Amino acid sequence: ADILTHAAGLDIAFFEDHRFHDAMERARQDTAKHFSQFLISIIAVVNNALQLGSLLAILIVIEPFIAAILAPVALPYLFFQVQLAKRRHLKEQARTTGRRWASYFVRLLTSPQSAAEVRLLDLAPLLIDRYRTLVTEFRDQDRKLHWRGFLESSSFALLAAVVFYLIFGWVVYRALKAGLTIGDVTIYAGASSVLRSNLANVIQSMSSAVEHALFVSNLKEFLNIRPWIQDTGSTVPVSRQGGIEFTHVSFYYPGSSQLTLSDVSFRIEPGETVALVGENGAGKTTLVKLIARLYDPDNGCITLDGVDIRELPVSYLYSQLACVLQGFGRYEATAADNIAYGDWRRLLHDQDQVKEIAREANIQEMIEEMPQAYETMLGKMFGEYDLSAGQWQQLAVARAFARDACVLILDEPTASLDARAEHAIFSRFRELLKGRTTILISHRFSTVSIADRILVLDQGRLIEQGTHQELMTLNGHYATLYKLHERQIYSR
Repeated sequence: ADILTHAAGLDIAFFEDHRFHDAMERARQDTAKHFSQFLISIIAVVNNALQLGSLLAILIVIEPFIAAILAPVALPYLFFQVQLAKRRHLKEQARTTGRRWASYFVRLLTSPQSAAEVRLLDLAPLLIDRYRTLVTEFRDQDRKLHWRGFLESSSFALLAAVVFYLIFGWVVYRALKAGLTIGDVTIYAGASSVLRSNLANVIQSMSSAVEHALFVSNLKEFLNIRPWIQDTGSTVPVSRQGGIEFTHVSFYYPGSSQLTLSDVSFRIEPGETVALVGENGAGKTTLVKLIARLYDPDNGCITLDGVDIRELPVSYLYSQLACVLQGFGRYEATAADNIAYGDWRRLLHDQDQVKEIAREANIQEMIEEMPQAYETMLGKMFGEYDLSAGQWQQLAVARAFARDACVLILDEPTASLDARAEHAIFSRFRELLKGRTTILISHRFSTVSIADRILVLDQGRLIEQGTHQELMTLNGHYATLYKLHERQIYSR
């Protein structure tokens, strides 16, 4: 739970970096088990050390030779065990990416989303072969490490046996020379045997503690990752209206040297519906991510109702945004929950309000035709009823309308809809958008046509803005895109 809580508080940029996923995979690797084993090992070290200390104290007094001869063996053996523990940890560190690849191959082979294409492309033999190659590589690494450990352990075991027999020989020699009784010899031999056993136990426990501590350190490494976007804002706008302004905003994606947005400035009035138009890669979705503060701009300022969004509490900013993104969620949950997730604290147990939202979003009939209506479990992982891509998108739109937000962001909101469903949504869009500041991203000019104003982006720059008619009269980039779209429609 600590890992999930920490991950949920990190910037989205981390989730687009494979190194972060490696760190999270290492942190999740049986950390609870390693932590409990670390504590057990520490307790074992203390217990065995106390027994060992008692015996050593006695032997040093009555026979210092025995204590002295054990040290040259014990210290190298301890060093060897610790190094072996470190090698095992490094081996697991090195195969982190490989483990993630193996999990990915399993998901491709078993996920409902990819199962059909994997079969149609006959990818299963290739994916299974790559999975088997990884597993074989892991097994070979384990075998080599175990064999090396066995040889080194055997060498130390042989040395320990030689030392033990030297001690036993010394005891016999002392018995003959000093006239010790059989009872004395038995006590010396027994003490030496117990000493050797306790010494071995202490060393094993210490190396085990080191190994488990190394694995627990993976969790510490992950939890030490700090978000780049700091939630330190405390200013809240005097009035909640939804006015947005960009002032000379430029942005690079982390790790990129190419500007995604360059010196972008515009203002969206409260309640205005604005469409963003441009070719793929123009910067439309990036602009939306900056408004949602999934990233911070490298230069410039973005304000909501006159306040820099970096000065707003993140929770307040999110509460004012309702988004339908391209990668919208397809939640394995009931139809009612899929809507209620839009504002779950308010709606999760308010079925009447959920039904009202479904009616407003024009999907009430679709839901009531499901086997258990609003209680139908959607998806095939836990239920038996799946939806088409367009139906999932209609639920996502309803989920956005469920939020009591002053800014609505719709990124390709009708991309998966057929003409009838698109018409049904647009027949109510004006009413649903009333009073909300709305940002539309779409390649469909039928969607763009409902906007009060259109912003045209090209290669990260804002190059045109105005109404549809104004931009057509300008006969610039927007007009070119529109005419191309028209030709494509008429050529079908």
